[in-house]
Amino acid sequence: QVQLVESGGGSVQAGGSLRLSCAGFGDTSSNYYMAWFRQAPGKEREGVAHLITRSTYTAYADSVKGRFTISRDNAKNALYLQMNVLKPEDTAMYYCVADFSGGRWSDPGRWRYWGQGTQVTVSS
Repeated sequence: QVQLVESGGGSVQAGGSLRLSCAGFGDTSSNYYMAWFRQAPGKEREGVAHLITRSTYTAYADSVKGRFTISRDNAKNALYLQMNVLKPEDTAMYYCVADFSGGRWSDPGRWRYWGQGTQVTVSS
């Protein structure tokens, strides 16, 4: 079992920055693949960024490329999402996910473990 706990959300003005953190507990062998998803009211869950532990591989949604950076601290078993130049359309609940079953990483159905989410609100 894996428990994921997000933190770092909040309210910022457009152009601002936030750094989300995700602490992983339990069977960390499931955390080889990790990602961030988000869900805005009335919209489907969207894959934001993805990485493979102990590699340089990262992937991003087109909507956040150049603005968001995903990273991981293996010693702390923590995942991060640095979000810069935030836009009102980035407003959503952000989720940390782990244990990827293969296929398209941006498919939420491919991820087994989800955190409870942290809210990000960007005002114009």
